Amino acid sequence: QVQLVESGGGSVQPGGSLRLSCVASGSIFGIYTMGWYRQAPGKQRELVAAITSGGGTNYADSAKGRFTISRDGAKNTFYLQMNSLKPEDTAVYYCNTNLRGSGGLMTYWGQGTQVTVSS
Repeated sequence: QVQLVESGGGSVQPGGSLRLSCVASGSIFGIYTMGWYRQAPGKQRELVAAITSGGGTNYADSAKGRFTISRDGAKNTFYLQMNSLKPEDTAVYYCNTNLRGSGGLMTYWGQGTQVTVSS
């Protein structure tokens, strides 16, 4: 069984920063991609940023220049550093990973962490 546990959400004023973390635990043989998604009220879940096992990254246009995704392969942990936050960044943020575990190649989601940007 694989679990993703997120941390680091909270409330911040516009222009502030937050760092989200996601730790994958369990029977993990290899992690292929890790990503952060977000879902605002009344909107569909959208990709914010993703990183491959080789270090390649992909960002939503709204995140480019402000957010940075990174990973610590030794710890099965990945991060989303969010700077210059805007009210429109308010959403529940979910981490996501595609990995090979005892059940084969599967996709896992974290439980979500709330990010609120408001003055």
